[in-house]
Amino acid sequence: MMDFGEIKSIVENKFPGAVLGEDINSTPTAVYLKSDQLPEVCEFLRDDDRMYFDMLSCLTGIDNGPESNMEVVYNLYSIPFDHHLMIKVETGRDKPEVPSVSAIWKTALWHEREAYDLLGINFTGHPDLRRILLPEDWEGHPLRKDYKEMENYHGIQVKY
Repeated sequence: MMDFGEIKSIVENKFPGAVLGEDINSTPTAVYLKSDQLPEVCEFLRDDDRMYFDMLSCLTGIDNGPESNMEVVYNLYSIPFDHHLMIKVETGRDKPEVPSVSAIWKTALWHEREAYDLLGINFTGHPDLRRILLPEDWEGHPLRKDYKEMENYHGIQVKY
């Protein structure tokens, strides 16, 4: 079984400059990647016979507050090797945008739509990026920390 250091080293050697750092306090340990290299690195992590991260367990969008960036966190798992890896990608809050990994792991199709719907993160290259939980005409993204609640929706009072 490979440990985090070995996986990180393989990625750094294959993709010089793609790894921006690590978070040793997260569980599993996380690697920060440049967002523009995310799909290429993820495809490698899935296809490389030493790692074979065949499962995207979870994709989470995080708003770190109005004065900070937003993040997308990917939890990867290799079923045959029992490897776990977390990938973190930062994006600006004015135009939050991260490349889609839905062509690599089909579970991302719905996970990315949810992060888009609730946080407004645009996943470029997603084949069907639209709201999944809220109505299409809902204004804003309610999990953003700078979200302003609507007073009413279609004549129905929203505020309590």
